[in-house]
Amino acid sequence: MLFDVTRSELVRLFGEDRLVVLPATAFPPATADSEGARLLQTVGVPTGTLWPRVPDEDDGLLPLVQDVVDVEDVEGVEDAGEGAGGWPVIGWLLNAHLALDPASGKVHAFDADEETVRELHTDVSSLLQVTLRFQRLLDEFTFSGDDGDEEADFERLEREVERIRQETHSSDPLPFQDDETVWSVVGEEIAAGQRFRGDSPGARSLHG
Repeated sequence: MLFDVTRSELVRLFGEDRLVVLPATAFPPATADSEGARLLQTVGVPTGTLWPRVPDEDDGLLPLVQDVVDVEDVEGVEDAGEGAGGWPVIGWLLNAHLALDPASGKVHAFDADEETVRELHTDVSSLLQVTLRFQRLLDEFTFSGDDGDEEADFERLEREVERIRQETHSSDPLPFQDDETVWSVVGEEIAAGQRFRGDSPGARSLHG
C-alpha cells in the first residue's frame, strides 16, 4: 500500500455514519480477496466528495464496467488491462465510474460521456487518502467571514488544495498527473469555494 489509511482514523474524522464498507460478497469471487477489495471491505470510504457504489439490492453485487459503459466504444480500453469489462465499479466521482483492476490493484476512471478510460490511482489506499484529505478540508476549512479578507481566504484555501496535490503526487502521480483528471477538477472546484456542504464551517461563512 502507498498510504497507511486505517478504519479508526476514518471513524475519528468522519464518524461511522459517513463511512461505506463494501462486503466481500459484493465483489466477483476472483476479486474479493485482492488487496484493494480488502481495504474497501475493512476500512471503508468516506462519503461526500466520492460516492461509493452501493451493491445491487437484488443480487448484492457491484456492477461491472460492462454494465455501466459500452466497453467496445471506450477509447484506450485495450491498454487499460485484460478483462476490463469485468472489473467491479466501486464508486462515482464527477462524471466518472471508478473501477478496480484486481490484477494490478489500480483504480481506473471510466468516463461514459467521453467514452474514455484512464488510470486514476496506483492502488486503493491512494484513493482513500485523496478522498480523506479533500473531505477533511471541506469539513474543516473556515473562511474569515470578512469581505476584506476574502482574497486572503481563497489564497489560503488554494494553498491547502495545492498541498494535497503535491503530497499525493510524491507517492502516487496518477491522481493529479495533469489538469484533466477528475481529482484535478475536484481540486479546482474546492479552491473556487465550491463543494462545501451547507452545514460545514466553510459553507456557513461563505453563504451566511
